Amino acid sequence: MRLLIAMMMHETNTFSPVPTDLQRFALGLGQLPPQGQEAVQAFRNTGTATGAFIDLAQAAGAEFEIAIAAHAAPSGLVQDGAYQEMTEAIVQAVARGGFDGILLDLHGAMVTESHEDGEGELMRRIRSVDPHTPVGIAYDMHANVYADMVELAQVVAGYQTYPHVDMYETGQRAGKALLALIAGQIQPTTAWARLPMIPHIMRQSSLDEPNSSLQARARQMEQQGALTASVFTGFPHADIENAGLSVVVVTDNDAELAAKYRDELLQMAWASRSEWVYPVESLAQSLARAKVLTVQPVVLLDHYDNAASGGTMDTTAVLAEVLKQGLKQVAFFAIYDPQAVKEAIAAGIGQRVRLSVGGKMAMPQMPHRHEPVMLEGTVKLISSGKYVAKGPMSQGARQDMGAAVVIDTGDVEVALISRHVEPFDVNALISLGIDPMQKKFIVLKSRVHWRAGMGHLAKAVVECAGVGACTSDYSELNFKNLRRPIYPLDADTQRG
Repeated sequence: MRLLIAMMMHETNTFSPVPTDLQRFALGLGQLPPQGQEAVQAFRNTGTATGAFIDLAQAAGAEFEIAIAAHAAPSGLVQDGAYQEMTEAIVQAVARGGFDGILLDLHGAMVTESHEDGEGELMRRIRSVDPHTPVGIAYDMHANVYADMVELAQVVAGYQTYPHVDMYETGQRAGKALLALIAGQIQPTTAWARLPMIPHIMRQSSLDEPNSSLQARARQMEQQGALTASVFTGFPHADIENAGLSVVVVTDNDAELAAKYRDELLQMAWASRSEWVYPVESLAQSLARAKVLTVQPVVLLDHYDNAASGGTMDTTAVLAEVLKQGLKQVAFFAIYDPQAVKEAIAAGIGQRVRLSVGGKMAMPQMPHRHEPVMLEGTVKLISSGKYVAKGPMSQGARQDMGAAVVIDTGDVEVALISRHVEPFDVNALISLGIDPMQKKFIVLKSRVHWRAGMGHLAKAVVECAGVGACTSDYSELNFKNLRRPIYPLDADTQRG
């Protein structure tokens, strides 16, 4: 048996000004995404779907190759040139033929300069050269599902946790079903549909309701006859027609059961639609409330500027308010500012610096201005920015925040980085010499993923509405292409 494995992952925030070129997909390993044995070495023994595909292939005694392993932090539209390079690597491998199955590790919310459904276009290109070889796909929970993403594959499985601590398990679910198909043991049948609703990201955690019950029921369905049952909560910061919540169920040659389970999950999601709406509190009020808390550490979430949702990571509203209100014993992760990093490195460890930090990346699609902050302090640490995720999310996978420094103002230690990375793992802080348990406040540019690696440390959490391209206030997003009516933008939306 021969298997082709490929990864092409990007969550596209169409409101984000952060450019998405090919180098952004290179995982910090070079100028290009890894291929072949380099990709195998990068993802073997990692808590990723690609890691699961490798393990399944080896356990089955199968020959396998990795066409490409491309993964970029969320950002703006994927440049057509980058998309062409990645898809060509996959399609050319498929065209060479001789594979019994194809396993794809995709996101499901990729938007390119020319295609709303980057993954659907990939499947169309694959099927243009190979209409028959079975395909199994692992998708992120935040996939915005289009027909060809599902109907041109034989097996689809989505993450059932957010934070995404089941990437590996999702690869196993998709991969095992595909191997069973190749062995002639099953005949996959799929039912899927979407709802006219775009849940707020801040209400999508599978640790909380309403998503907790939905994902639990999907897992239960897989114990009761479904090969895979996936609730895709969708990614709302994509101004495309079909953004939003959808359900995909795959059974073994049982169309009636697939439709029944699909409809049950859709009804659960629609019945709870008001619970997916996120109320916004003013920044000043949030920090004033945090300031009087007596426990530690308190996590402050700068969730409007989350790199894992396409944020620039260079907005300073929350940092400025932290300094204004005089919070002490603070660690701030992080401000993306390669120029400030270079200036701090040039000054050297132990030197006093005065840096213009953040506010350098224009956000023309967002309504608020954001300005740099003048940061005065001592260069405490200089780092290459490379670390390995401790887990449970992406355990063992190499991470790269680029050249990084820590500036200590006396009350606040501010991490400045040169490559976008979300602090979903405690090693993002530890690698910079920051012990979160020794801080009163930990400010993270994150929404939900931080709970994977640091949720157990927090004694309290305060969500801070700052400024950014992943705003939780839908009134700040100018949707032009999204289908309408849709809930909650249109409160009287009917399911249809």
